Amino acid sequence: MEIPSIDLKDYEYTLPEDRIAKFPLEKRDSSQLLEYRKGSIQHHHFFDLPSLLDSDSLLVYNNTKVIPARLIFQRQTGARIEVFLLQPIAPSRVMSEIMTSKKPVTWETLVGNLKKWKEDETLQGIITIDNQEVILTARLVNKELMQVEFSWNDSEIAFVDLVEACGETPLPPYLNRKAEETDKSRYQTVYSEKEGAVAAPTAGLHFTDEVFADLRTKGIQEAALTLHVSAGTFQPIKVQAVEEHPMHSEQMEIKWETIEKLLNHSGKIVAVGTTSVRTLESMIWYGVQLIEHQGNRFEIEKLAPYVSRTSLPTRREVLEAIKNEMERSGTDTLFGTTSIFIFPGYKFQLVDGLITNFHQPGSTLVLLIAALVGEDWKKIYQEALDSNYRFLSYGDSSLLWI
Repeated sequence: MEIPSIDLKDYEYTLPEDRIAKFPLEKRDSSQLLEYRKGSIQHHHFFDLPSLLDSDSLLVYNNTKVIPARLIFQRQTGARIEVFLLQPIAPSRVMSEIMTSKKPVTWETLVGNLKKWKEDETLQGIITIDNQEVILTARLVNKELMQVEFSWNDSEIAFVDLVEACGETPLPPYLNRKAEETDKSRYQTVYSEKEGAVAAPTAGLHFTDEVFADLRTKGIQEAALTLHVSAGTFQPIKVQAVEEHPMHSEQMEIKWETIEKLLNHSGKIVAVGTTSVRTLESMIWYGVQLIEHQGNRFEIEKLAPYVSRTSLPTRREVLEAIKNEMERSGTDTLFGTTSIFIFPGYKFQLVDGLITNFHQPGSTLVLLIAALVGEDWKKIYQEALDSNYRFLSYGDSSLLWI
């Protein structure tokens, strides 16, 4: 694959403010669902999804769990300091390890009112957990890099418990409102499991237990993977050469059983959300890397797919290579990071269909949609606008077929 010339203006559209869904619908699966297949568009509701998928389909979803990543502290002077968790630094960079840590942890953060916080100065807050008061201390260890160390006075408490007890839900900036109590559950998928995301994989917000029951009754299979969504998902593209846009590295976790399901599956693979797509496609390039003897570190760079190659191994060969590497290393879980950037010109290797919301104009996510359906992305988005669909994180859904 070669990097094509992309003019970002070709991926803009006008999104009226009143089309941005500021709040979720009362019932998750009552959202509208636009289906695109071979140039044709049909309108449904999300609870119709099981009837739109073949019985031999495999649905792959991202089971990351949004953490209340916005922590508020107050200096003795009264100044309010907001600390937004971005990614862990120490004692581990692995999200699952840092969240369960019962010892001090250090994070890369964004700090609101940073000028009021002196380097090495500590701030404290009192948190009540199970009727016990715990003192959480935040120390600014590096002001320039906004690195903050958190410690607490109870060795029986894990960091995740502290965050869950005192943090605020990190709603997307375009919602332009404060998080409410209901957002703690609604800005979370019903299958969320592994804490670490600072933004929800919003395509999954429409699923309900009833939809899953209907999918299972039809025989549709499911597979889970994890990509901890970073704040970079909201970062606008500001460069003229689109490929120079910085893509934040995000942590992935894939279980052996998911690899096996993908390896043994002959029907269509439908990804729930762009995060699932990016994880699945990153797996492909990791397998290619193994086959080409380019090392076994699962770290997919932004433009890794666009390296010129005369040919590519098959989907099966790639998955077999990953399976063999996991057997060799004696692990049942594949940990890695990805910065993969999918834009028009990309050839999908593992995905046949995508369930996704409607995204911001000129964003990396619109570029991914355009890579999937070509110029018809404009037709799809115009149809959604004309049909009063709700847009962005709490908005309506689409089912797009390659």
